[in-house]
Amino acid sequence: MSEQRKPAEEYVVIRHRPGYRLRQYMILLAFTVIAAAAGYAAGMAQGGFRFTSAEASNERLEDQVATLKTRYREARQQLVNLERGKLIDEQALNEARTIIVDLETRAGGLKSDLTFYKNIMAPSKTSKGLQVDRFSLVSDRQANAYDFKLVLTQVGNNKSYISGVVAVNIIGMRDNEKEVIALRDLSQDIEDLGVKFRFRYFQDVEGKLALPDGFEPLEVQVVAQAGGRKSAQAERTFNWDDLTEN
Repeated sequence: MSEQRKPAEEYVVIRHRPGYRLRQYMILLAFTVIAAAAGYAAGMAQGGFRFTSAEASNERLEDQVATLKTRYREARQQLVNLERGKLIDEQALNEARTIIVDLETRAGGLKSDLTFYKNIMAPSKTSKGLQVDRFSLVSDRQANAYDFKLVLTQVGNNKSYISGVVAVNIIGMRDNEKEVIALRDLSQDIEDLGVKFRFRYFQDVEGKLALPDGFEPLEVQVVAQAGGRKSAQAERTFNWDDLTEN
């Protein structure tokens, strides 16, 4: 009887030995660790991929920023070039306008001179001999100071010289009274009461005049007297406002 129980007792001992369970636990723990390591490795790999993608995106953005900066600099340079070109165009236009105005002024002066000489050489029937052609005033920088110019002409018969004197008077008001002032008393360029002249075609009398304080000019009276064989007199009165309106 005792011999028949040995195999059963041996079977029970083999089935419940503690070393087997320990090995099973160790194997399960190993698989768990390996799975965790694999998951961590996969997570690291994925994180590395995302980091690489972020680096690539950052590089693309930096390239775009650099491109935009380059385009901005080019646009600024184009704007500067356009502004410079506009300035040059404006300067050229202003210069052209100045030249045109100068040419028109010169052309007007030439036409006036041409008319002036034509009147001398081919006068009308009513204007011959000694003439007071014009008297002009240009305001000076100083108050009540002017540049004046008187032009005398000999119209028609100008084969020989004509000579004489010309007197210029400024007629105005001061202290509510009429006053006549000789040009000699207003200009340092005129010494005598009558300015001497001698010419064949025309003669200019030029200088500066300064009006006294409180004097209100109204008219300029010019009287030219020729003597000798061509004795003649020419007189003309100019309105002061007409002389100074320009």
